[in-house]
Amino acid sequence: MTSTHLPGDGGLDDQVPFLARLEQDDRDALLALGRVLPFAARAPLIHQHEPSSHVLLILHGWTKVTACAANGYVALLALRGPGDIVGESAALTGRTRSATVTALEPVHARAVERERFKEFLDQRPAASFALLSLTSDRTRAADRRRLEYASMNVRERFATLLLDLARLHGRRTEEGIELAVPLSKQELAGSVGASREMVQRLLRELRDRKAVTTGRRALVIIRPEVLRRIAHTERL
Repeated sequence: MTSTHLPGDGGLDDQVPFLARLEQDDRDALLALGRVLPFAARAPLIHQHEPSSHVLLILHGWTKVTACAANGYVALLALRGPGDIVGESAALTGRTRSATVTALEPVHARAVERERFKEFLDQRPAASFALLSLTSDRTRAADRRRLEYASMNVRERFATLLLDLARLHGRRTEEGIELAVPLSKQELAGSVGASREMVQRLLRELRDRKAVTTGRRALVIIRPEVLRRIAHTERL
């Protein structure tokens, strides 16, 4: 699997994780720094607004990136998985963390102290360029998402999200395409700018149309063509 923006445009460079962008010797040198930390499912790796002391390189497992607004609304910004880096922006700027990163399943990540990471980039220009490229690609992906969502209503945004998740994180079963990342209704709502109640209504509508089945943190897409009609796209 690749790193995922919600929603994203599949196959573009913003989905290439940081470690995969590095030359082998740079990757080996970076992975030799710091220490590996285990995180249980639903445990936070990084807290929004906390001071930055290190970056995390995700070795195994998937995480969600969320940000909380002043009014308490929580938005799901992205999913980060094996090979991805989190916490790099605050580490380089010295600012507090801009988002919270939480494990969706058991995660192992290598923590590299901020100063050691900055020294690594100073000594290895190719790695520094790879990080700059990653930052640029993530910014472009966020701009695409805002532009795409601006022209959609909530139903279209939600259908688009499910199609993207199915394409990037789906596994085919006898029943249909099961989403391999466990997201709650609140997390789904936060990714499309809707309320939890609205997502519940949309899921009920899709169940009534035999398009999806749902369970506790489980969702299977049975009829993707229904979602395509809603989203006015042909992504699967």
